[in-house]
Amino acid sequence: METYGGRRTQSERDAMTVEIGYALCSAAFAAAVLFGAVAGPAYLFALPAGWRGVLVTAGAVSAVAVFLVRVVSVLVRFGRGGQPSQPGRTNPDS
Repeated sequence: METYGGRRTQSERDAMTVEIGYALCSAAFAAAVLFGAVAGPAYLFALPAGWRGVLVTAGAVSAVAVFLVRVVSVLVRFGRGGQPSQPGRTNPDS
C-alpha cells in the first residue's frame, strides 16, 4: 500500500479493514478447529483428570499459537501486495 503525503484513500482504509476482519475470522476458525481436534477426545472419551488437563492445555496453547501465526501471516501478505494479477506471471510486461 503506497501512501502519498501520509494519507490513505478511503478505498485503502476499507481494504485494510476487510483484511483485518478476514485475518481475525479465519484465525479464530482455525484455532477453534485445532482446539476441538486436540482437546475434543478429552471430553469424548472417559479419560482420567490428568490426561484431560494435558489435552485441554495442549489444545489451548496450540490454538493460541495458530491464531497468532494466522493473523500475522495474513496481514503480512496483505502488506506486501498479495499475488500478481495474472497467476504465473511475475513481470507485468511478460
